[in-house]
Amino acid sequence: MKKGNQGDGGGRPLIKFTNTEVAQVEALAAVLSKKQTADYMGVSETTFREIEGRQEEVSDAYKRGKAKAINRMGQSLVMQAEDGNTSAAIFYLKTQAGWRETDNDQTNSNITLQIVKPDGAD
Repeated sequence: MKKGNQGDGGGRPLIKFTNTEVAQVEALAAVLSKKQTADYMGVSETTFREIEGRQEEVSDAYKRGKAKAINRMGQSLVMQAEDGNTSAAIFYLKTQAGWRETDNDQTNSNITLQIVKPDGAD
């Protein structure tokens, strides 16, 4: 017979990610959502979020991994725009500078967008 108060003992032990698993979380964050990361790690999304709450390093690793991936993609996008990729330039300006398309003129117009690097830039 069980001894002690209700809630004492029994149940599964709390899951604690190892340093290797924390590093895996950081790497996975670049391409997976938290739910997908939880699935990969073999836990439910709820359990993954509970682990993040208990182990701050897991939460930090996920945020850091996501931020690093966004930084790499952003740098790539800016480089493409600077190299003359008009689609990349337009996407960047729409998402980062608030540019938007307006339909003030119903005629077909050709617009030329030229990327000009500042003086001294390679």
